Amino acid sequence: MPFRFTVFGLLLALLLAWTPAAQAHGCGARVRSAPQAASPASAAGTAGGPGAHGLDLANLDRSVSPCQDFYEFADGGWIHSHAIPPGHDSWGLIDELRERNQEILRQILQREADGRARARPGSIDRELGDFYAGCMDTRAIDAAGWRPLAGELGRIERLRHLGDLAPEVAHLQGMGAAALFALGVAPDSTGSARMIAHARPAGLGLLDREDYLQAGAGFGALREKYLIHVRRMFRLLGDRRARAEAQTVLRIETRLARAAASPGATGDPEAADHKMTERQLQALAPHFSWGRYFRALGLGVGDTIDVTSPYFFEAMDRELASVPLADWKIYLRWQLIHAAAPDLSRPFARENFDFYGRTLTGASRIEPRWQRCVAAAARELREPLGRKYAREALPPTVKAAALAMAGGLVAAFRQDLQSLYWMDPATRAAAIAKLDRMTIEVGYPDRWPADPVYRVTNGPFVENMLGANYFRFRLELAGIGKPADRSRWPISVFGADPIYDPAINAIFLPAGLLQPPLFDPRADDALNYGGIGAIVGHEMTHGFDGQGSRFGADGNRKDWWTPEDGENFQQLAECVADQYSTYAAVDDLHENGHRVLAESLADIGGLAIAYKAFEKTPGVRSRRKIQGFTATQRFFLAYARVWTEKEDPQYIRRMVMVNPHAIARYRVIGPLSDFEPFARAFDCRDRDAMFRPMPDRCAIW
Repeated sequence: MPFRFTVFGLLLALLLAWTPAAQAHGCGARVRSAPQAASPASAAGTAGGPGAHGLDLANLDRSVSPCQDFYEFADGGWIHSHAIPPGHDSWGLIDELRERNQEILRQILQREADGRARARPGSIDRELGDFYAGCMDTRAIDAAGWRPLAGELGRIERLRHLGDLAPEVAHLQGMGAAALFALGVAPDSTGSARMIAHARPAGLGLLDREDYLQAGAGFGALREKYLIHVRRMFRLLGDRRARAEAQTVLRIETRLARAAASPGATGDPEAADHKMTERQLQALAPHFSWGRYFRALGLGVGDTIDVTSPYFFEAMDRELASVPLADWKIYLRWQLIHAAAPDLSRPFARENFDFYGRTLTGASRIEPRWQRCVAAAARELREPLGRKYAREALPPTVKAAALAMAGGLVAAFRQDLQSLYWMDPATRAAAIAKLDRMTIEVGYPDRWPADPVYRVTNGPFVENMLGANYFRFRLELAGIGKPADRSRWPISVFGADPIYDPAINAIFLPAGLLQPPLFDPRADDALNYGGIGAIVGHEMTHGFDGQGSRFGADGNRKDWWTPEDGENFQQLAECVADQYSTYAAVDDLHENGHRVLAESLADIGGLAIAYKAFEKTPGVRSRRKIQGFTATQRFFLAYARVWTEKEDPQYIRRMVMVNPHAIARYRVIGPLSDFEPFARAFDCRDRDAMFRPMPDRCAIW
C-alpha cells in the first residue's frame, strides 16, 4: 500500500504495524518500520555495504582536493568520462534515472500494444496498447499530414465577430493550446477545501517574456529565428502569406509579453490572488466575451475565476480592441499548429524540434520515436500507466524504507524548529503546528482516482492527443466548486521530480524517484540520507520559507510570521543571494542570486535537515570506513552525486536566464561551503575554496 502520514500519527502507525499480531496476520508484505528504525537499510531488512549498492568510485576525480572543489572531486570522474547524448543539451544522474524509468514504461506499453487484440475493449490494457500503437504508426501519421487539423482550422476561419473569439479560446485551451492565457483548476488559496479555476498569463511561443523584450544581438537573433520557424510552420500548412502571418504572430505575442508581468511585480502569492465573477471580469476586460467563455467551460454565473494578474487581462483587452479579428485568427491558427506539431507528420515534428530543441537548447537530434511515444502516453494516460509502473518498480519493502526515512527527516526538522533562533515563540509554535499537519505521500496514491479512461480511437494519432487533452481538461473543470481531493496526485508516480504543494501542505515523493542510486535500501544510511533525504528535506523547507510563510497548516492563505520574523528571514536570505551572485556560471555570466534564491535556500536547508536526521541513525559515529570513506564523508559524496550533470555551455547560459535553480555545480558547492560538518569531515581549513569563514556563512535552518 502507499504511505501517507501526519507527524503525530507517524510513530503510532509504525509501532502498530510492527506488533506481533500484525505480523501474524501476514503484514510482512506491507512492512512499516519500528519507531527506532529510522534507518532505510534496517527497514528493508538488509545490511548496507559497498559494491552495487554503494558508491561508484570511478565517478570521483581524486586529482582534485575535496576542499578546493568538491563538485569536481565527487563528480568529476563521471563528468569527464560521459558525453551528452545526441538530442540533449545536458545529462546527469537524474537523466539516467528518468531514462531507466522510461524504459520500464516502454516495456509496459509495448506489451500492451502487442496484446491489444486480446484485451477487452475499453479496458486500461486496450487503451494503453491502442494509444502506443497509434503513436508508433509513423506511416499513417505521415500519410495524414496536417489534414487531421482541417476541422479545427475551419472552426477558426469561420469566426465572424470579436465575440466569437472567447468560446474558441476556451475550446483551444481544452486541447492544450495556450491561447491568450492559460486556465487550470486548483484548490482555492483562501479556502483550500474547494477547487477553483485559475487564469494566468500565457499565449507565448518563446519560453520567456524577456525573449520578446530584451535588447541586444542575442535576443534579436533569437526573435529572427523564431520568425523563420513560425513562417516555415505556416508554409507546411500551405499558406501563401506565411511571412506576413509570422510577423503578425510575433507582433501579438510581443504585446502579450509586455503585459505578462505587471511593473514592480513582487512574486508575493497574495498579489496573485484576485477572484472575479463573470461580471467583474467583463468590467476588467470588456472586449472579451466572458459570458460566452464561461458557458463554453460549463461555468455558471455565480462561479469565479482566480486571476493571477489583472494587469495582464487589462492589457489583453487593449489588444483585443485594437488588433483586427483577421490577425487574431492567424494567432489562433498558430497556437493550434504549435500545440499539435510534435504529433503531426515528420516535416512538422522536425521543424518543431529544429527550433525548440536545436536552436533553444542546443540538442543535436530529435529523440527516437519510441521515446516520444512513451512521453506522450505518460502525459495523456498518466494514471493508468502509473498504476502499472508502480506495481513493477516499487516493492513494498522499498516503500516501507522510504516511510522510515521520512519519519527521521520530520523528527529532525521538528527539533530544528524548536530551537530556531530567528523565530519568535509564537511563530515557532505555528511552524511546528504546520509541520505536524504536513503529509508526505510516498510512492503512489492511497486511492487511485476513479476517473473514466479516455477512449482511444483508431483515427489519426494527433486527434487522440488533442482529444485526450480535452478529456482531461473537462475532468478538471468538473471539479470546480467541489471539495479538493487531497488523495489525487498532481504529478506522475513514474516521474523523478518531487514537489511540495502549499495549497494542501503536502509533499509528493514519486515511485520514479525512489530508485537507486538516489534511494537504495540495500545501501548504507549515509548514501540514502545524503541522496533522497536531502531532496525530501529541500521540499519540506518550502513550507516554511518566504512563500510557505503565507500558507497555513491547512493550505489556506495565511501569513503566520511576525513582521520581525520576516525581516530576520530576509536578512539571512540576502546573505544567500549575495553568495550565489558571486558564482560564475559560464565565461563572465554569473548566477542571479535573487533569481535562484528560493531554491538555493531549500538546497541549504535540505542538506542541513538530512544531515541532522542522518546523525541519529545507528553507526554514524563508527570509525569503520566503507570504500575508503567515513560515514559522514559518504553522506556528502552522496549529496554531490545527486547533482552530477554535464551541461552544454549554451544550456548553462539559458538556465542562468530562466531557471530558478542554480546550475548543478553550485547546488553542491554553495550549500557545502556553508556547512561546518562538511569542513570537519574533510578537514577543510581557512583559505580552502570550500571553506567559507564564519562571518560569511549563510544558514537559515
